[in-house]
Amino acid sequence: MPESKQPSILRQPTAVWAIAFACAVSFMGIGLVDPILPAISEGLHASPSQTMLLFTSYLLITAVAMFFSGFISSRVGVKRTLVVGLALIVVFAGLAGASDTVGQIIGFRAGWGLGNALFISTALAAIVGAASGGSRQAVILYEAALGIGMAVGPLLGGALGEASWRGPFFGTAALMAIALVAILVLLKAPDAKPEPVPFTAGLAAVREPALLTLAGTALCYNYAFFTLLAYTPYPLEAAAAKAGMDFGAHELGLVFFGWGAALAVTSVFVAPILTRRFGLLPVLYSMFGLLAVGMAVMGIGVESVQVLVVVVILAGLFLGVLNTALTETVMEATDLPRGVASSTYSGVRFLGGAIAPAVTGSIAGAWGDGAPYWFAVAALAASIAVLAFGKRTLAHLTRPHADAEAEAQLITVGDEV
Repeated sequence: MPESKQPSILRQPTAVWAIAFACAVSFMGIGLVDPILPAISEGLHASPSQTMLLFTSYLLITAVAMFFSGFISSRVGVKRTLVVGLALIVVFAGLAGASDTVGQIIGFRAGWGLGNALFISTALAAIVGAASGGSRQAVILYEAALGIGMAVGPLLGGALGEASWRGPFFGTAALMAIALVAILVLLKAPDAKPEPVPFTAGLAAVREPALLTLAGTALCYNYAFFTLLAYTPYPLEAAAAKAGMDFGAHELGLVFFGWGAALAVTSVFVAPILTRRFGLLPVLYSMFGLLAVGMAVMGIGVESVQVLVVVVILAGLFLGVLNTALTETVMEATDLPRGVASSTYSGVRFLGGAIAPAVTGSIAGAWGDGAPYWFAVAALAASIAVLAFGKRTLAHLTRPHADAEAEAQLITVGDEV
């Protein structure tokens, strides 16, 4: 009797590739502005504190919208939610590129964040529904798109930003417009209507003890994550200037491409191996500790280009494991519907990301360039403390995994941001 062949992950309907392409471009938006932050500050005569608010407005609106994205998509449908989200990104990314003040960009990034929340909250459901070969194949494609977007975003931002800080915004708008047309043409709306989700489902989910513990952990962790991402271009550029080096948008883009590539590799390949062997909670504790050590090294060596570059890339390795392990923990820790648990968790954790860029500039001005990294160390210590305090609600997660395929599906059901 002939053996049944495993369906090839590359043999997918064109609609799947359209969604995957849109996912990759959407995730590019997180790191796209990173290499051009100093250029925006210089071109628009804005302080670092003002310019870092580009992250805050984007993440804050994304966080708030996440609590209600399930309600919206359950009423209007997956395809329409995807289309509206993509259209908002196209419009607001283009407007950001045409802005004349940093305040305008901050406002348009908020609109961009709303579109991103609507899109990414439904992208996984869409790709699972359209993919051939089962949900596991779809999950792998989604993770690949996430990794590519996180890695290419800073590289593209650096390349286009070398000519003008406006380039990355217009580039994103153009790519998303292509993705929008592709999804309109290629993706069919499902016949079955989605199950309606209550308007307050996302907010009510915060009361669940296990989810509250993990959301609090992620809030503190994402403060450290976005301290690294939003603040580091400034001390890195200052250290390079002090050393007589030419370190512009292109060079910053290469550094954060290395960071994004490291994050992508460990999130897809390394994290599942570690969690299967050691269990979720031990992996989380160890990665928080390693990341805190890295942040402390950056605080000490903030005037060294070599120290900052090396630690940024190494931090990507830890961040990739943490992102995947935390998402998987959320999916296993609660009996809530996975879409609700994911959106609620993502909303809370992005609040931590929104806080960091808003305060790091003031912290650096008051206590020196290395101070924001020490605050990040404190935030990571708080993550460990919250996780340890709520360990009774997560006791069943200390055991290693045995089923790699089931785990692979769990990892990305909630890995929507």
